[in-house]
Amino acid sequence: MRALGSDLVSAIHAVHRGDSFLYPSAATALIQSFRQLPRESDVYDKLTAREREVLKLIAEGNTSREVAEMLFISLKTAMGHRTKIMEKLDLHNRAELIKYAVRKGLVSIEP
Repeated sequence: MRALGSDLVSAIHAVHRGDSFLYPSAATALIQSFRQLPRESDVYDKLTAREREVLKLIAEGNTSREVAEMLFISLKTAMGHRTKIMEKLDLHNRAELIKYAVRKGLVSIEP
């Protein structure tokens, strides 16, 4: 992929203005690879209503025992929901669950 002289000049001007420049074939390749990525919202849509509820409560800082008490379910059931959520979202610990919920806008970070 060799840039023509005019493309090189355009790239230099764009960068000088603080903009970005992508050669058209690079932009096409980038867009194609982006389209192949799984969408986070698609994965979230696979959660049941109860799993979404559990995710939100965990992200708000509640323990599994507190989640169980709030939802009137057993601790084992609450932990089972958490395990299923982590499997579906490909997350591996509580911190990743919280970060995911913040990114999704399920909870906000208060100052």
